[in-house]
Amino acid sequence: MSKENTEEKEIQQEAGQKNEKKNCQKKESKKDKARIEELEKKIEELNAKVEKDKDDYVRLMAEFDNFRRRTAQEKLDLVSVASMDTIKGLLPVLDDCERALKVLIESDDSDAAKEGTELIYHKLMEYLKSKGLAVIPAMNEVFDTDLHEAVAQFPVQEEDKKGKVFDVVQTGYTLNGKVIRFAKVVVGI
Repeated sequence: MSKENTEEKEIQQEAGQKNEKKNCQKKESKKDKARIEELEKKIEELNAKVEKDKDDYVRLMAEFDNFRRRTAQEKLDLVSVASMDTIKGLLPVLDDCERALKVLIESDDSDAAKEGTELIYHKLMEYLKSKGLAVIPAMNEVFDTDLHEAVAQFPVQEEDKKGKVFDVVQTGYTLNGKVIRFAKVVVGI
């Protein structure tokens, strides 16, 4: 009997060991599952952090690009304002040249004075045109408040001349498409 008891005890011990192994495996699989879930949560958190950091980076780059463009535009505006002030200062000289040409053409003075004044006027005008200055067309044009300033109204007989510029008192100018001086005109009514 002792041999049978020993065998039975060994079988029971083996069964107990198997049960312990199963219990240990269950505990280990529960631990593994918990560990896997914990690691998956960490992966999700890290992925979310990476996405947030990536979004922040893209936004920062876009903001920097906007800043760079805005700064470049401000520099261009500063240069154009500086040139605008200089050109505005030259407009009275241009007006004086136009008046001098009109007087010289109407007078019997020498042709040399006329040619010299025309030469100076044309050189000055060409230089200013190269910098973006343009004359606002006014004579016989429809009166436009965006370009013209009415200094007087004059009654006209012809219907086609009503609402149009009858005379130009002072020439108007644009600089790179922006009005820097309105044309002062007389409008037919």
